[in-house]
Amino acid sequence: MPDTAALLSAASGQQEGDTLRIMLLVPLVGAVLLAWFLLRGYRGNGDGGTDND
Repeated sequence: MPDTAALLSAASGQQEGDTLRIMLLVPLVGAVLLAWFLLRGYRGNGDGGTDND
């Protein structure tokens, strides 16, 4: 199996710092979205968590 990092940098001409930045940013954004999705269920007004105004 070929080295993924070598393929990424060779195919797009990016520096290694750009790849590292993307590899750190994507999981961080994913974690924020996951936390928002899970925590919005606890925002109910006492009737079982549904938010029907």
